[in-house]
Amino acid sequence: MTRLSVNINKVATIRNARGGNNPNLIKVAQDCERFGAQGITVHPRPDERHIRYQDVLELKEIVTTEFNIEGNPDERFIELVKRVRPEQVTLVPDAPDAITSNAGWDTIRHADHLRRLVDTFKADGIRVSIFVDADERMVEGAKAVGTDRIELYTEPYATHFAENQEDAIAPFVRAAERAQAVGLGLNAGHDLSLENLRYFAERIPGLLEVSIGHALISDALYFGLENTIQMYLRELMIA
Repeated sequence: MTRLSVNINKVATIRNARGGNNPNLIKVAQDCERFGAQGITVHPRPDERHIRYQDVLELKEIVTTEFNIEGNPDERFIELVKRVRPEQVTLVPDAPDAITSNAGWDTIRHADHLRRLVDTFKADGIRVSIFVDADERMVEGAKAVGTDRIELYTEPYATHFAENQEDAIAPFVRAAERAQAVGLGLNAGHDLSLENLRYFAERIPGLLEVSIGHALISDALYFGLENTIQMYLRELMIA
């Protein structure tokens, strides 16, 4: 079954809006695991507008499933990941002022940079995933720099899902098939939801993990966190 990693950035956003420690990010992470999540994802940004660097250090002490730290690999991020040594680091090329991630790496243009990063993290025993668009050339480029996995950027799929499901998923199927052919592990994330997750998981070969934050935390406002996590897990189980 495809594993579900819950991105808890939005919980930190709510906490930071009022200061203090409500909601308690550590308790939410523990609850996500208790309710069935198989991983916790965080995406610290330089301005710490949601996940703070101190949060990452504290989460490392309590996360018992897979801990995935994603972000733009500037020097501070690299130092944090090497200190924490999570199970997985996901390299994302987002600008410091980006509201959210909006594109994958050009793994060909940035091959030398990515290769150095991959080597740095793998030397510490950290599995590396590179965030890429659903483009077979970018998949091949990721393989060439030595990464363990890629994460497919799924916002274009989610955006076009309601218009034409087959057209929306087609490039992702091709990219996934290429990843399998070259021996890359496959993750996916961004705007996956209860509406589009099952269709995606049913049709993407070799899908190991999805990272879901915004939609899942939003759904939890209506359905409750435990019930919501179980709903997402059922979508993956059925797939």
